Amino acid sequence: MSFRERVYSILIVSATDRFTSAFADLLPGTRYYPVHTAASVSAAKRILAEKTFDFVIVNAPLPDDIGTRFAIDICTSKQSAVLLLVKNEIHAGIHDKVVEYGVFTLPKPTSKPTLIHALNWMESARERLRQLEKKTLSIKEKMAEIRLVNKAKWILISELKMSEPDAHRYIEKQAMDRCITKQTIAEEIIKTYQ
Repeated sequence: MSFRERVYSILIVSATDRFTSAFADLLPGTRYYPVHTAASVSAAKRILAEKTFDFVIVNAPLPDDIGTRFAIDICTSKQSAVLLLVKNEIHAGIHDKVVEYGVFTLPKPTSKPTLIHALNWMESARERLRQLEKKTLSIKEKMAEIRLVNKAKWILISELKMSEPDAHRYIEKQAMDRCITKQTIAEEIIKTYQ
């Protein structure tokens, strides 16, 4: 899928219907779908417990919280790009609190072109997060393979009285000779001896 074909899911968290509908009207359905809404932090948390979103837009303040802690929590626990809109008078202070967590901020009131630019920045951030997710998954898979091969080596050491280097060489040689992965050889060894 090319970048231009990508579709982003959005959660808009705002106590005012006017902001929610105005923001939703900016979003072309071919690019941003689905768009969910919540009127409070607690409602947003319930939605986020069941679904993940590419973008979370927080129009502060909210009835049950200003939204700052919520925005930080989303950035640190989810793979979402977060935009926090706050009153112009407190923007600088809020920005300083949340910037280190990766939360984007905009002062209110703001213009439609600025919001569109913010969405473009958020797309860039989300794509970077996708790349990091892929790397993390690759590392996790590699660690799982290493653990499996080590388990197979210890089985060879205990069952066949091989030394650790010999067990390692045995697994590598079997994988090369049979043109299969070390993980597959390790799984076969574990299955055979357990």
